[in-house]
Amino acid sequence: MRSLQASARRAERNAHRRQRELERQSKEFSRMEALEQAAHEVEVYENHLEVLLSMHKECGEPIKWKQLLSKPEPKKPQKNGTFEQAAIHASATYRPNFWARLFKLDTRQREALVIKIGTAQMEDENRYQAELEEWKVAHSDWAEERDLAKRILESDRQAKLDAIEAFEPFAEISHLGSAIQMIVHESGILEAQLSIHGSHVIPTEVKSLLKSGKLSTKTMPLGRFNELHQDYVCSCALRVGRELLAILPDDLVIVTALDNVLNSSTGHMEEQPVLSVAFSRSTIDTLNVEAIDPSDAMKNFVHNMTFKKTAGFSPVSALESGRFATKVIS
Repeated sequence: MRSLQASARRAERNAHRRQRELERQSKEFSRMEALEQAAHEVEVYENHLEVLLSMHKECGEPIKWKQLLSKPEPKKPQKNGTFEQAAIHASATYRPNFWARLFKLDTRQREALVIKIGTAQMEDENRYQAELEEWKVAHSDWAEERDLAKRILESDRQAKLDAIEAFEPFAEISHLGSAIQMIVHESGILEAQLSIHGSHVIPTEVKSLLKSGKLSTKTMPLGRFNELHQDYVCSCALRVGRELLAILPDDLVIVTALDNVLNSSTGHMEEQPVLSVAFSRSTIDTLNVEAIDPSDAMKNFVHNMTFKKTAGFSPVSALESGRFATKVIS
């Protein structure tokens, strides 16, 4: 739904704007001097980390479903014959001037004015048909929005999935390699299962500039990698929670993040839940998302997460939706 997507505008965060600027500069990379290349590469690296760890700072505007439901129906256009009336008036009020009478052009000019009436009729019809096509599109959008708003406000389970599909709020996360599956439980609570693949997104190297201005590339310490991994997972989960609560009128949603972790019973790396959090609207609305640490912010919500700096994530159980059923808007 084009109009719905337009209503969910996002305030682009600084890290994202800088990323686009650096992408433009990268086209000139081959023309840079060696030290300029080094500085540019470090800036791209640092910006990449900032983008990863600031996912939660971006979110669409809240959707006001009651306003959408009360939005007036687009009025069907009416034929008004504006061009035809003007042409008829011009023909009826025609008075030949001196030159027309002198060269006997008045008959030809009158005939031309009569022909213009037919042309004007076609112009009126063409304009009406164009307005009619625009109305059909607008009316179709209005009807779809109204139907979806009605079903959303009635807590229709399928409507929640339809609304999320209409707004497409997770394009950036998907671009980074994370897949999202939506589930509406019997309780009515929506759960987003987020496959993170953070180990493929977080860089394994540290890039910095030496005093000489040359590029230094070192292997990232394991503890630092794990901390970044945790912040990225929590930032993505918080972003998903915020987007869902902006789209839906629910008071609570569950986000479960899955990533590849060691299954101690099999000795193999498997995709398992590493974070499961119940995001409540009342708490999210109080957060200063520009200043929070995404990992520390999980303390504000009911959540399951086991993390150690030296070992990283351990598998956890996903939260059961039933324990929060009374907190869903009815």
